Amino acid sequence: MKAMILAAGKGTRVRPLTYDLPKPMIPILGKPVMAYLVEHLAKYGVHDIMVNVSYLHEKIEEYFGEGHQFGVQIGYSFEGYTDENGVVVPQPLGSAGGMKKIHEFGHFFDETTIVLCGDALVDLDIDAALLEHKRKGALASVITKEVPWNKVSDYGVVVTDDNNRILAFQEKPSAEEARSNFVSTGIYIFEPAVMDLIPSGQQFDIGADLFPLLVQKGLPFYAQNHQFNWIDIGTVPDFWSVLQNVLMGEVSQLEVPGKQIQPGVWVGLNTRIEWEGTHIEGPVYIGSGTHIEAGCSIVGPTWIGHGSHICNGAKVIKSVLFEYTRILPNVLLDEVIVCKDYSVNRAGDMRHVSELDNKDWTNARDRREQHQADQAANVEVAPAQNLKNGVNL
Repeated sequence: MKAMILAAGKGTRVRPLTYDLPKPMIPILGKPVMAYLVEHLAKYGVHDIMVNVSYLHEKIEEYFGEGHQFGVQIGYSFEGYTDENGVVVPQPLGSAGGMKKIHEFGHFFDETTIVLCGDALVDLDIDAALLEHKRKGALASVITKEVPWNKVSDYGVVVTDDNNRILAFQEKPSAEEARSNFVSTGIYIFEPAVMDLIPSGQQFDIGADLFPLLVQKGLPFYAQNHQFNWIDIGTVPDFWSVLQNVLMGEVSQLEVPGKQIQPGVWVGLNTRIEWEGTHIEGPVYIGSGTHIEAGCSIVGPTWIGHGSHICNGAKVIKSVLFEYTRILPNVLLDEVIVCKDYSVNRAGDMRHVSELDNKDWTNARDRREQHQADQAANVEVAPAQNLKNGVNL
């Protein structure tokens, strides 16, 4: 069996997290979501993996390389073009269109292939799914998951007969209109003949175009219902909830990294915590090279990325701070995600640091890079601890 990971989208519903990262690179416990998928595929002996990329493609390719560190082989298919000025312009082809491009180039889909969206954590028993796919003689299979009826409007609903043969799809119907509460998880199993149904050189989507065509032609097309964890990062509130659940130990396959220095408090290497007047209530992870000044209060579930700086008197409650975040003195962050120059609350309301009357945080990475640039240019600078809004350098 081979695999393809869909990773070409812009992830607009997860902004600001995806302003600088493609969605599959969003970190969970400091590791990209897609890394968990690659590891899971390798666990089941799936070693040939193609990834379609477009938006910020270089970040995926630089991190995963050719896959040797994961014990797999990874190839990439870039979707876009070079304009008259030599600028590379991303232009996704749609999920099925991306498959067709890969197949036309090198006939990758020459055996049964599992296709997965690159933005979800899953622990599906791939062997069991493949066995059911083969047993039913399916040309295509969709792995589905039952969701509460009040959640069906967030997903693509799959309608089946008593034998789980797919009869229809409903794209994000209301609860009143939905004919089922089983939804597509973005995990599919395809036989090579599916490639013949996908037109060449045009946008074509798996859910919107390919699946209705399979139903229309009456081809062997089935849904599979399995008991497995499926954690979809569709929106910023979803990401916030996932981190909360992971830190609370509610996702069995994920463990908090670092060293546990007291119950519920984990730290990375070379972390500095000034304990005088500081209160830390787990679960909390404090990344490597982070400085927690005296008098701070940190209440979990909270994730603090590496290289961060929490100034005296600051309170961080049930929040997620990306790496190199500096929280200023006496600031309160409550159920907030901070990602470089943006913050977003659990409802998805986004603010840029420039919109704040008084800055609550700064992007310590920018300060560090400017300091290093000044040093490289032999510009005289004040010691780091004396810089206005300075950081530990």
